[in-house]
Amino acid sequence: MAARARDGAGRVALRWVMVVFYAGAGVLHLKSPHAFEQIVPPRVPQPHMVVLATGVAELLGAAGLLVRPLRWWAGLGLGAYALCVWPANFYHAFAHVAIGGVVLGWAYHAPRLLFQPVLIWAALFAGSVINWPFASRSRRILS
Repeated sequence: MAARARDGAGRVALRWVMVVFYAGAGVLHLKSPHAFEQIVPPRVPQPHMVVLATGVAELLGAAGLLVRPLRWWAGLGLGAYALCVWPANFYHAFAHVAIGGVVLGWAYHAPRLLFQPVLIWAALFAGSVINWPFASRSRRILS
């Protein structure tokens, strides 16, 4: 594990944004799993259980960002989580999956797909896993 970076105001603010985002997403996954099950790629078994598990993972990750000894692991876990669910976003876009009878167009999907790397970075940065691009060259952590 890398040395812990100092938490500046930007990192703290982003951490809170990530906590709210992932806690809200976790609640939605648990409250309305059917909407999310539809975008689970067909090759993934037991979509209902997968959606429930992702909701729990999001809630645990959000909580972990708030607990200093768990923060690094939560950031790493949420970054990995965002990477692992990216295929569902591609499936949603390219298979033209309807949610509630509505097929969303590329005005939704293109930004969503392009934003996923930013979401991965944000989880890693909020969890103090990385400092990139804000660390000086001599003090970079895992960058």
